[in-house]
Formats: sequence, C-alpha cells, structure tokens
Amino acid sequence: MIGGKASRRILAYVYPHRWLFVLAMALVAVTTSLELLKPWPLKIVVDHILGDVAAPGWIAALGQPLELLLFAALAIVAIQVFLSAATFFYNTLTVAIGHRMINELRNVLYAHLQRLSLMFHSRRQVGDLMYRVSADTFAVQTLVMNGLLTIVTSAALLIGMFAIMVQIDWRLTLLALLVGPALMFVIVLFNRAIVRAAERMVERESQVYSLASWSLAAIRVVQAYTKEREEHTRFMAASRSSLDATLRLYSAQTLYNGLVTIVIACGTAGILYLGAHAVLDRELLLGELLVFVAYLASLYQPIDTLTQTWGILQSARVGLRRVFEVLDVEADLRDGPRTFPETGARGRIVWQDVAFRYDVTVPALNGVSLAVEPGERIAIVGPTGAGKSTMLSLIPRFFDPLHGSIAIDDVDARAYRIEALRRQVSMMLQPPLVFPLTVRENIAYGRPEASDAEIAAAAALARIDTRIAQMPDGYATRVGDGGLALSEGEKQRLTIARAILRNAPILILDEPTSALDAETEALVVDGLNSLTKGRTTFVIAHRLSTLRGADRIVVLDQGRIVEVGTFAELMAKDDAFARLYRTQFRPLDG
Repeated sequence: MIGGKASRRILAYVYPHRWLFVLAMALVAVTTSLELLKPWPLKIVVDHILGDVAAPGWIAALGQPLELLLFAALAIVAIQVFLSAATFFYNTLTVAIGHRMINELRNVLYAHLQRLSLMFHSRRQVGDLMYRVSADTFAVQTLVMNGLLTIVTSAALLIGMFAIMVQIDWRLTLLALLVGPALMFVIVLFNRAIVRAAERMVERESQVYSLASWSLAAIRVVQAYTKEREEHTRFMAASRSSLDATLRLYSAQTLYNGLVTIVIACGTAGILYLGAHAVLDRELLLGELLVFVAYLASLYQPIDTLTQTWGILQSARVGLRRVFEVLDVEADLRDGPRTFPETGARGRIVWQDVAFRYDVTVPALNGVSLAVEPGERIAIVGPTGAGKSTMLSLIPRFFDPLHGSIAIDDVDARAYRIEALRRQVSMMLQPPLVFPLTVRENIAYGRPEASDAEIAAAAALARIDTRIAQMPDGYATRVGDGGLALSEGEKQRLTIARAILRNAPILILDEPTSALDAETEALVVDGLNSLTKGRTTFVIAHRLSTLRGADRIVVLDQGRIVEVGTFAELMAKDDAFARLYRTQFRPLDG
C-alpha cells in the first residue's frame, strides 16, 4: 500500500509523539476487551435465567435468578459506559496526535516552499501549492490515525473474537472466515479504479483553488475589463469538473462498499442457517448462538472497516504523494558558507559574462558584463522584455546565472549565505506589494524591530506621512487585502518607505515614481536622492526624472548590454539610448 521509503518518512512524524501513540495503543486494548465482553451478559440471561442450563460456579454464586438478572442488566450498562469513556479518550487523543502531525508537516512543507527559487514558483500555480499545504497535508493524519490505528484496532478485535468463537464452534468460525478471500477479491478489483478517481479529484480541486486564487487576486483587472461573466463561467466549469471527479470517486467507493456489504450479508446468512440447525440438533446452546451471532456482526464490522479503510487510504496516499513530490524538489539555490562583516557590504557588484534563461528557447540575459563601484547610482533602461528585472534579480539570488557569475565585494554571490546576502539589499519592486497588515507593519516589514521614530522618518522621506496622519488609526490602520484601501500612488510610496527603512547598502528601485503625479514625484525624488547617498543604487527607469542624477545609464536590449555611459555621453552618441529617449522618455516629460 505504501512504500518503505514513504513509511519511514511518515514514521518521522509519528516518533515525536511516540508516548502518546503508546497510550493510544493501550486504549485500543481497553476498548477491544470491552467489545469482547458486550454479548456475554445476554448469554447469562438466555441460558442461565430464561433457559434450563446450570450456571457455572462464579455465576451461580451471584445469587438467585432475579439477582443474576440485575447483575446482567447492570453489566450491560457498565460495559457500555466504560466503552464510551474509553472511546471518547481514544478519539480525542488520536485527533490531537493527528493535528500535531499535520501542523508539523505543514511547517516543513511551507518552509521548504519559502526556500525554493522564483524559477520553481514561476512554473507552479499558486492555488495548487495552497491546496497541497492546506488539504493534502491531512493525508498524514488519515494514513496514521485512520489507517494504522484503525488496522491495529480491527486486527486486535478480530484476533480476540476468533479465539472465543473457535471455543464456541470451530466449524462456524471457519465458515465465517471464508468471507475474507471474497473481500480481498473486491479490494483488488476496485483498488486501481479508486486510486485513479482520487488522483483526478485532487487535481481538479487544486485547479479550482488556482483559478479562484488568480481571479480574486486580479479582481481590479477583471472588473476594469468587465470580464466578470467570463471569469464566472470559467470558474463554474472548473467547479463542475471538480465535482464530477468527486462524484466518480464517491460512486466507486459506494459501489465498493455495497459489494462488501453484500459479501458480509451472505456470510451472515450462512452462519445463521447452520447455527440454527446446530441449536435444533442440540449441538449448540441458544445463548452460545446469540454470542456467536453478536461476535459475527462484530467480526464483520472490523473486516468491513478494514476494507473501507483501504479505499480511504488510497485517497490519502495520493495527497501524501503530492506533498512529498514538493518536498523532494531540490532547492536550486544552495547556501554558501560566507557572511558579511557587521558594517555590511561595501557594494561593489560585478556581472561577468552572465547568461540566464527562463526556458530553453528564449534567453533572458546573454553575455552580460558590468562592474559597479560602491556608492554608484546606475539607471537601467531598455524596452519591455530586455532583461532589466532579471539582471537585478541576480543580486539577491532570486535566481542564479546559468553561465558566468555575479560577484559582490569581489566574492561570487553563490558563496554567501542567502539570508545574509539578502539582508544587504533593499528593494522596491513593481507592482508595489502591500500586505493586509497595519501601515506600521507594512513599512517595518523588513525591519520589524524599528522604532516608531524610524518608521515615521521613512514615511516622511517617502512623502506618505501626511496621508497616514489622515487615516482613522494612523500607523495602526489596517490597509486591507492587497492594499485596496490605498491608491496606486499611496501603495508605491508605502513600499518606498519600506525600502528606506530597510537601510541596506545595496538599493534596487523598480521605477519608484511611475504611479505618482508630478508634484508628489518631485518630492519623492528629493527623498530618494537623500536615501541613495553612499549606497550602491540601481533604478529601473521609465521616466526621465529617475534618470537625472544617475552616475551611469545602462541600456539593455534583448538580454544584452548595448550601451553604458552618462546621459550626455549617450545622447551625444545618438544610438540606442537616444532612440529610446525620443520614443519612451521625452513624450512622458514633454
């Protein structure tokens, strides 16, 4: 059912809770013993009170028939009370163990996803990954609590009842056990169909998650282009497909359970027929037949539970396979051993013959070489798709180059610890990302330990402080999911404040003024000029205002650096940058 490697991985989540697991096994022994005792008071009543069979010594010692009847009645109640209590504690304990294992598996899976590069995430649907984290992780509880413990419980009950039933009548016991091979045939017959149906159901459900996640995240675009009806139609098609797959799985499991029930009914009918003949022939006491029939129902119940558990475990196995599939993805960004001095990076950055591509057909960067000195301010320009963001994404190692290297302070970036490297970089990306947190938490996202004065100073430099003062709760105001309560310009200034507060020696700004009006832009640019002093700064520029003050301008085209120089030098050459200026920059500022 589950491979050895997968079993070992599952046991790794069981081991920390081994003593609770031992307690659960002890409760299994208690509940099994009480289940075995349940029919015996009925036998006392039928054979020794209503019948003419002499009671054994310890039963006869309990007194006259009426006293014996009271004992049997109280025994029925007592057994059920203790059984209910033991079952309650068992269920509570196993659910608690299962939830702890789910939480630990989610912890490992989510942390692993956080370490995987943007290359991995660019090829995966967010909704599918969300489904694996939130839903597929329940498989570890299903396999252990609803699988292993259910099997152990049922097996213990089967062994106990088998031992007693053999003592009552070995021939009827043998007949009862003949149901087993028939049930195994049903299992083999339906196993593959149930697994396939479970896989389809999980895939279709994850598609619903992905579609809902994408469309809700892009709700502004959907509404702006009046695509609500089309997106609704697309979602409902995915939903119907998912529900159809769920129905097919449910139908297969229902048919499977129905056949199991029929096989068990046939076995019960045969036992009743032969057992009644044995009572009529005086070969078996009526009380013994009642105990046997009671055990028979209990015997088939664990067998039925085991067969139904098999179908449940197939679905769980699919979920666990999807979780381990992600965990088995090797992180393509490996930590190096080096860190930075306490004073931070100096900020010298060198690209040496760097090549990178997102897929095998289109190179994003090809033969990029550039040396940037500490404190230098570099503007990166070029047409859409030229590789500007990709080039700068190599600095914090969102990706690693396929060829060549990028060095920071004359050391290959791959030699640094990723966390230490990224702490040296402050970034303002497009589109501006605002979290559904308070204004303070958004600004202090990269430095949660920052003081209120530092946060206010960063907001002032980003020219967002006046707007924050107008908010209902000031810096404690929650901005809503995706920052829907803010304009695009306000979100941009909030992310600028976040980058300012990070106070890192390397600064990357992706068109920091694109959503600002001319008056606010002038104020923000003035604040950014103060921020960039003494820092190695890269600005992806689409507006002329962000070119002013750059020490050098780097022109990218089709993944290659085609020009490098000052604004005056590049305009004098009247080549790539001059053409770009006339088509892209000048009309926006004219």
